[in-house]
Amino acid sequence: MLENKVARKESDVFKELEDLCHSPGYIHVIAYFCFRDNTIRYADEVKPEDVLQQFSMERLVRTEISTLIGLACKIDIDETLPSPKMMQEYLGKTESLLQELHRSMMPPLEDIFDPSKIGDDNFNPFNSGAVLRESIFYGGESAYHFQYRDLSKDKYRNDNEWLVENKGYSLEQALSVVASIQVLQNDKLNDVLVGLIKKHPNEWSFLEAYAFSLEEIAGRCELDVEVAKEVVESFVSPVGQEDFTSLGDFNPINAYPIIKIQDDKYLLFQNYSLVEALYETPFFWFNSDAAYRSIAMRHRGEFTEDFSSTRLKRVFGERRVFQNVYVLDERGNTAGEIDVLVVFANRAIVLQAKSKKLTIAARKGNDLSLKDDFKKAVQDAYDQALSCSNLLTNSSYKIVDESGNEIAITRDFKEIYPFCVVSDHYPALSFQARQFLEQNPTEVIKPAFVMDVFFLDVATEMLQSPLHFLSYVNRRTMYGDKILCTHELTILSYHLKQNLWMDGEYTMMQLGDDVCADLDLAMLARRDGVPGAATPDGILTKYEGTHFERLVKDIELRDHPATVDFGFMLLTLSGGTIEIINDGISELVKLGRKDGKHHDLTLAISEGRSGLTIHCNEDLDAEAANRLDRHCELRKYEQKADQWFGICLGSKTERLRFGVNKHFRWEQSIEMDELTKDLPKPQSLKGKNKVNFKTVTKKSRKIGRNEKCPCGSGEKYKKCCLK
Repeated sequence: MLENKVARKESDVFKELEDLCHSPGYIHVIAYFCFRDNTIRYADEVKPEDVLQQFSMERLVRTEISTLIGLACKIDIDETLPSPKMMQEYLGKTESLLQELHRSMMPPLEDIFDPSKIGDDNFNPFNSGAVLRESIFYGGESAYHFQYRDLSKDKYRNDNEWLVENKGYSLEQALSVVASIQVLQNDKLNDVLVGLIKKHPNEWSFLEAYAFSLEEIAGRCELDVEVAKEVVESFVSPVGQEDFTSLGDFNPINAYPIIKIQDDKYLLFQNYSLVEALYETPFFWFNSDAAYRSIAMRHRGEFTEDFSSTRLKRVFGERRVFQNVYVLDERGNTAGEIDVLVVFANRAIVLQAKSKKLTIAARKGNDLSLKDDFKKAVQDAYDQALSCSNLLTNSSYKIVDESGNEIAITRDFKEIYPFCVVSDHYPALSFQARQFLEQNPTEVIKPAFVMDVFFLDVATEMLQSPLHFLSYVNRRTMYGDKILCTHELTILSYHLKQNLWMDGEYTMMQLGDDVCADLDLAMLARRDGVPGAATPDGILTKYEGTHFERLVKDIELRDHPATVDFGFMLLTLSGGTIEIINDGISELVKLGRKDGKHHDLTLAISEGRSGLTIHCNEDLDAEAANRLDRHCELRKYEQKADQWFGICLGSKTERLRFGVNKHFRWEQSIEMDELTKDLPKPQSLKGKNKVNFKTVTKKSRKIGRNEKCPCGSGEKYKKCCLK
């Protein structure tokens, strides 16, 4: 068996795989793999279980299929259809060699773990290029195919004139051709699949589904054939190139994924590769034009900043997002520059954008190249974000926009989140950030969130409210290295389903790629029109139309630090606790509407840590606010809590009127001991599923109407809780 053989060199396995790809009719094997591993098969509506097909361990990843295509294209394509027996031999041999190739990429354990360095805190066996090569090659895709297609519009909008003059077509025409090829292929795949029923097994092949002519495409997108030809020919891979001799080499098929097999017949095996090429390849065309190179570089940088700003405005609104922000010292000199600044109550995001790709040398596993690329793409962005974050907390520095106008924002920040955003697919970005990024977080400035524009696009699509977005960012950065997964999208998908949370007893969480199925389906439904659920069942759907959802929306509208802190606490609660709060508010409103009096509810959210007091009345704001403030102060003291929240709701509107946040160190007081001695215990949520509204205030004696109210408000009893 293979396990008993001496492991072969990667180069030897690669050469045998290349020879196999040059076998007569091997192109039909590639077509079969593409159908088996790159298509989602469903009936009337796509379900998460349909998407799960894409996460089978038996499936080839796109980089493996691209390798097969690239090797096959080193010689002229042979379309001879192999016999079924030969096809099976080709298929089995290919999978066996790819598995062996995967194993050969990993260095021996004795090379990874140096026994002499065990116990050295600075020793990290996973930051070497030899180890990272595997993650870079097999890591999850950075973007959905429709993101490459759609984001290309924004990325190259300012380069349209160059495309028309130098390529003979506009960006819109290129997008139309690419979209038409995808639609045509989907139709052909269904037709070929149905047609197999009528054919003898000796005639079975999926190759025709991936073939197209210029007339077919021009007819679909209603363009002149010559224009369609210019677009298609721009992405045709040259056949016969000999430079692709190892996995680390540049594979032409990734940048030019269309294969020309006759004058008017083309093959495209992976539509994903075409939209990725549309997103990435034009920049290299611009770069080869010396007169246009600097202009293209400027456009590339502007795209990342503009895109990030636009997407964050989707969540936070225009008034909370600022682009091209300058930090000036007392003399008016520029001390820092922020690409995008988001301010929401006492929280901020400092985003720095970079446009740096992973070089070929880095992909080959060169340690110095890997670290140099990472420094330019991520570390420099983080260092800049950290510096500007520190300046933000210093009120002696002025914050101005690009026109020199001062931006009036709070400077008393509770949390600042540095964002490092890259514009292109950067393989194994999260894994590299874990290994290489040097950070200096503080109590206010949190650990960095490293991402590409594609993740930012998805996160702002699915978490379109400030509280939901920042709550996720808080937990994702707080847990940091405690979560292991292939891609950031997997963690986001888990959060949408389960509400990301790790108890103190857990030190690590590992998530499989299949967790992402629900998010994949939601994005396909939203962006590509696939019939399916546009929102995963979970935190965004479970409490629709409830008091909980209305509270979150009301908090976001007020944008006040006290209520915002309460909002973040709400989003960390378990489903059972949220149900208790929903039921409690319903009962308070019911009682208030029935008798027109003040009613309240106090809950111990977390023993010894925090609690919540809910008041429901239609009293004047000043009177109601004073009562709530004093009530929360007493409750916090009595419970010796770190923090206590209070909210006041209107019994008629059921909406949030205002909130209180008591957050300070507990200190014993004789006066407070006396005031709180007769307070009933707040209701603990532990082991309960509903609130007991029969609880009454315990009194050591009858309170006179004109005596001070025992709640501690300072008001007479008859004007306070007796009402």
